[in-house]
Amino acid sequence: MRVITGTARGRRLKELQGADTRPTTDRVKEALFSIIQFDIEGRRVLDLFSGTGQLGIEALSRGAAHCTFIDTRTESVSLIRENLQLTGLSDRALVRQIDFSAFLSVCREKFDLMFLDPPYQSPFLEKALDLVQGIDIMTENGIIICESPVEKQLPVMAPPYGKEKEYRYGKIKLTKYTRSV
Repeated sequence: MRVITGTARGRRLKELQGADTRPTTDRVKEALFSIIQFDIEGRRVLDLFSGTGQLGIEALSRGAAHCTFIDTRTESVSLIRENLQLTGLSDRALVRQIDFSAFLSVCREKFDLMFLDPPYQSPFLEKALDLVQGIDIMTENGIIICESPVEKQLPVMAPPYGKEKEYRYGKIKLTKYTRSV
């Protein structure tokens, strides 16, 4: 697992051992960042279900202004901090150990870009999308990127949110939602 491009290009990131974390493959990560390549620089990012932090770190490396990393596991939070140190991106990051629903229920800031990549067999993705819509934490033209198994049907969000497009990469699907004006 490595940073693809930007200021931390080529840096190898540390990974968690075991089956609890499923890092995004380099192929899918490259595709994801191709989808949003013009929507990163200067943006505020939320990496919910951060795991190793690789998606938020890639966004920071590509010029995102700030990234908030959220994960409930102590080992993930420690690893994200370590990976931020390795890449020299700690100064533009906030790492919090908190449950995603607890974070979203008290969140008072708005984000331009959000990554949602929860454990595949959990109901967390649908719940997170519902909470995001309810508290409306995305800026105008904000983008939400969800990673899920290809067979998983993701919900339609009510306006001003809309499902823009789905992209399939083998057994993995990326879904792009946007918030209109």
